[in-house]
Amino acid sequence: MVGDRGNPHGSRASLAWPPMSQNTVILFASSMTATLLPPLGVSSEADSKRHPYRVLGIAAHPVQYASPVFRHMALRPELDFQVAYCSLRGVEPGLDREFGRTVQWDVPLLDGYRWTLVPNRGSGGEGFFEYCNTGLWKLIREGEFDAILCWTGYLRASFWIAYLAARVTGTAFLFGTDATTLHPMTGPAWKQSVKRAVWPLLFRAADQVIVPSSGARELMVSLGIPAECVTLTPYSVDNDWWRARSAEVDRKAVRDSWGVADGDFVVLFCAKLQPWKRPLDLLRAFARADLPGAVLVFAGEGPLREQVEAEAAELGVSSRIKLLGFVNQSRLPAVYTAADLLVLPSEYEAFGVVVNEAMLCGCVVAASANVGAARDLIAPGKTGYLFPCGDVDALASVLREVATDRARLARISQAARERMATWSFRENVQATVDAVERAAYRKFPRNQIEGGGAQSYR
Repeated sequence: MVGDRGNPHGSRASLAWPPMSQNTVILFASSMTATLLPPLGVSSEADSKRHPYRVLGIAAHPVQYASPVFRHMALRPELDFQVAYCSLRGVEPGLDREFGRTVQWDVPLLDGYRWTLVPNRGSGGEGFFEYCNTGLWKLIREGEFDAILCWTGYLRASFWIAYLAARVTGTAFLFGTDATTLHPMTGPAWKQSVKRAVWPLLFRAADQVIVPSSGARELMVSLGIPAECVTLTPYSVDNDWWRARSAEVDRKAVRDSWGVADGDFVVLFCAKLQPWKRPLDLLRAFARADLPGAVLVFAGEGPLREQVEAEAAELGVSSRIKLLGFVNQSRLPAVYTAADLLVLPSEYEAFGVVVNEAMLCGCVVAASANVGAARDLIAPGKTGYLFPCGDVDALASVLREVATDRARLARISQAARERMATWSFRENVQATVDAVERAAYRKFPRNQIEGGGAQSYR
């Protein structure tokens, strides 16, 4: 299947995988490609390629946050950009196990950029071979790309198909990761030791590692990845879209639909109700703060919903709790705009794009120190609030402080909006272009030094 202005490079290609375990495949591929194939991004022949760089982005499936970035990348004159999707989950209705329901995003995901669907031999689940898009081999071998940007994650066969094809063709390879810690979100602690041993080898194999936050950049450098090989591409949303939609919201009407008075203090949790998001911390802090005229709104669905309802009853705050369930993308600006404070108490949150969204809508954010976005976007007491993860008393204190000083809340709301002016698609796409140029430079070093190869627009 080929998307807007796409090209038909998505046909299946034959690639036989030996019967190996997941870890064996990863370690085998890492070691063998390092010794048997030419260095990544290095060409043996002089090449007269010039801008625009021909770039292929590889993504597991369309995501409401990534598609707008792709549209902006498609507009850059430095890039001839297209996306290869491993599935169309999200565009077509499908079961989201964490939401516990069928989900289809209600914003356009495939408009405004070239894309192609590469047939998948797997089922699109979580296992290593569930994303096995063997057609990537042919697409990359025949596509004459200058650079591959891969966002699939390395625990999928499709990543290694793309990586090996890039190595064979001498195409620059950029690896996208949002990891900020070695600690596993779930599973046994020994995974941390495995990551500490394997990740330096894995990430050094790329020409550039692209990361969305300062915390992720720090982690990569701490693992021994050269700083010049790690590029921060700010995790951003469509700032203009969120501001415009927020400006259209009738705040009072939204609150009326919730049964909330216009003058009430509204605390918002906007995320899946999962253990590592720690929604129960917020519920307990809300009860402990005992704020008159305060309401706690949960926007999201997940396995902890029944526990949230049961504990709210035990704490005697059920009448002040609103559970909205799953809220689709187009309705979120109204939710943020109608709230006063978004709380993200997560134990594990690589970034937390809800922070961007809330700040753009003028909703002040209080986040745990474990939230990746907090370091880049929240200056405590100036553009938001921070508290130690798991410290319910500290969170209750933040709730009291914010609820009792509405004038300060208004000042922080304005400062948060201003902070987002320099954390946008503009910075994200420019950093991505810079990363592609640095990676592609390794492919044409002789031509660039002599001034006859790929030229910079800057």
